[in-house]
Amino acid sequence: MSMYGRDPWGGSLEINAADSATDDDRSRNLNDLDRAALSRPLDETQQSWLLGPAEQKKKKKYVDLGCFIVSRKIFVWTVGSIVAAALLVGLITVIVEAVPRHRHNHTPADNYTLALHKALMFFNAQKSGKLPKHNNVSWRGSSCLSDGKGKQGSFYKDLVGGYYDAGDAIKFHFPASFAMTMLSWSVIEYSAKYEAAGELNHVKEIIKWGADYFLKTFNSSSDTINTMVAQVGTGDTSGGSTTPNDHYCWMRPEDIDYERLVTECSHCSDLAAEMAAALASASIVFKDNKAYSQKLVHGARTLFQFARDQRGRYSERGSEAAIFYNSTSYWDEFVWGGAWLYYATGNNSYLQLATNPGIAKHAGAFWGGPDYGVLSWDNKLAGTQLLLSRLRLFLSPGYPYEEILRTFHNQTSIIMCSYLPIFTKFNRTRGGLIELNHGRPQPLQYVVNAAFLATLYSDYLEAADTPGWYCGPNFYSTDVLRDFAKTQIDYILGKNPRKMSYVVGFGNHYPKHVHHRGASIPKNKIRYNCKGGWKWRDTTKPNPNTLVGAMVAGPDRHDGFRDVRANYNYTEPTIAGNAGLVAALVALSGDKTTGIDKNTIFSAVPPMFPTPPPPPAPWRP
Repeated sequence: MSMYGRDPWGGSLEINAADSATDDDRSRNLNDLDRAALSRPLDETQQSWLLGPAEQKKKKKYVDLGCFIVSRKIFVWTVGSIVAAALLVGLITVIVEAVPRHRHNHTPADNYTLALHKALMFFNAQKSGKLPKHNNVSWRGSSCLSDGKGKQGSFYKDLVGGYYDAGDAIKFHFPASFAMTMLSWSVIEYSAKYEAAGELNHVKEIIKWGADYFLKTFNSSSDTINTMVAQVGTGDTSGGSTTPNDHYCWMRPEDIDYERLVTECSHCSDLAAEMAAALASASIVFKDNKAYSQKLVHGARTLFQFARDQRGRYSERGSEAAIFYNSTSYWDEFVWGGAWLYYATGNNSYLQLATNPGIAKHAGAFWGGPDYGVLSWDNKLAGTQLLLSRLRLFLSPGYPYEEILRTFHNQTSIIMCSYLPIFTKFNRTRGGLIELNHGRPQPLQYVVNAAFLATLYSDYLEAADTPGWYCGPNFYSTDVLRDFAKTQIDYILGKNPRKMSYVVGFGNHYPKHVHHRGASIPKNKIRYNCKGGWKWRDTTKPNPNTLVGAMVAGPDRHDGFRDVRANYNYTEPTIAGNAGLVAALVALSGDKTTGIDKNTIFSAVPPMFPTPPPPPAPWRP
């Protein structure tokens, strides 16, 4: 684009002096003629020509209008009618303007905005620790206030706070970190949309609740660490174990009285790098709070160094994490965490790591397995490639990053192609839901992440003045991506064969038997012990408490859904799933023209190219 402005007027502004002078001369000559004509005294005949008869004894019956003569009565009636009509119109106008009327300053909230309000409330219901007064979930209270306390000589003082993962009371830090990263990403890109929906402060408070807790799970004041906390609580019931824990017992979190185990790990690259991404992205969200933002950045640096120094998967060696949230690799977290730390710090060493072809290869960036392009709590590759494509689209860093960034950009385009119905990489149910996990249970968490990526890529392209992208020889408009995202989110909100909303509290028909301990047990001043709550688990009655905003696991590959509490593959929500839902909803909400915030994510990034030197001083002899 040219750096020079254009003449906005499109034509000459010169005035013809000769024409102007001629007009003045004419005006002056006319005035002179008038004065000359009236400078001599007029005789009686001349006065009569100018002034007419001195008096008129009788009114004339006709009016001479020059071109024609009309009856005086008709003339008066006509003029009177015109005046009366003008007065009437004026009166009506005054009345209409004076009457108060309802002005629509804002367009009615769309379904995505309405669902966004509810989806965020789910995080309020999942809070652990001492709850704030404004938590707005009447059936929840403070809980698990002894987490992490009592162990002498440990690197942590207490582990109170954070979020329960799903329908149980376990705090799994791996998916929780991913959830906070996704929420932060959505705020960085769409803060204006959150503001328009009145939810910006709410979502920031949700992120801070998670970030504050993460800082407790390792020695965040240190520059180097050698261990961290992976999980609080336990749920292994294999071998018929009857030891009270967070899966064997069915209790409200407020009533838990059994010991909650703390799981530490010293070789957990995936967990540490994911938590580093969460803290780094949150530091951008809170960049206006300099002290807190720097605290988050310091914690992120410490965790990422730990991830790089002491390699290993957090779910190895038969750990309980391998049962519930098994991590397949830590290489994708290296690229993901490195990208977020670069945006948070502007330090090129993180960008060099995130764009290292060897690490990208280990992460699977150059091959297309069955789950390629599926963003989840386990695999961040699809999100990372889009996140780094952003850098290429808006900053064009050039050598030595261009080659790998172009590859990431091309891979992102291929992933977006795979989401479209005309391609066959992923099947769809008859109702239209994309099967990103190939028909396996709990599909919705993957669908919402894809809807977010598709909408975000569409907004990236539009912000870069690019109308679309290529899938092979065919060009597709950015609207195609938004349509894909809308059809998937609309399915989740009720446009499906069962006409059921899979977000609790949205619409009139939604799951009433959500697999969730707190929602299924009434708050009736009765404390149910470990087995005492089983009757609420097994009853066919609806939950006494509405878990507003919870997105359940979802239907099967035949669009079928069983609203039963016992089957968590249908009815259990998770914070990782809801984070993707929130991100997709805010991206689709409100006015499309609002778009993304192009610059905030680059706040800490230094200029890509050196400032040109100033021009030399003028030469003097």
